Amino acid sequence: MNLPSYIKNCYSEIPNLLGYEYPWEIIIHLNQIIESIRHKLLDSEFNIKNGIAIHKSAIVENNVTLKENTIIGENSIIKSGAYIRGGVYIGKGVNIGANSEIKQSIIFNNSRIAHLNYVGNSMIGEDVNLEAGSVLANHFNEYKNKKIKVLVNGEILETNVTKFGSIVGDESRIGANAVLNPGTILNKNSIIGRLVHVDQLR
Repeated sequence: MNLPSYIKNCYSEIPNLLGYEYPWEIIIHLNQIIESIRHKLLDSEFNIKNGIAIHKSAIVENNVTLKENTIIGENSIIKSGAYIRGGVYIGKGVNIGANSEIKQSIIFNNSRIAHLNYVGNSMIGEDVNLEAGSVLANHFNEYKNKKIKVLVNGEILETNVTKFGSIVGDESRIGANAVLNPGTILNKNSIIGRLVHVDQLR
């Protein structure tokens, strides 16, 4: 799977992603990747404490919960009530809305995650907009076999993981209260309407 065909600058922004064949492998190892970035690649423009690195130009409002292995990039804004956990990389100029939860995910530059969103075990490309209340689900609660499959170029691939959300290509737009099933792969410039449920395997 050619990740730059979905997220053009993924490797130039995070060279540590090179060497992984599939994006779900990146998500599995995201804690280690972020830890390596924090120790080796960040400069003095970041304030680092308790495993959390925040660029000096970033704004983190009151009542935000940041767990260990979080990186927040230059000029990003994290609004009140957001919950960031599980290993999260937030790039430059990203806006995380109030009361959103981001879990074990990468949000690339200049993307907007509006209020009341859930993004689980996902990779969000550059200049992506998620309207309020959208959900990038990461787990099949309802199935006995919880292993996630993905559809790539008409071919179904087994991930052999039970926690994996979405790959959202650059400049995509996700409407309010849309739900993306675990394993959703969206090309660049995708548009998902409001209240739409995306299930690519059914």
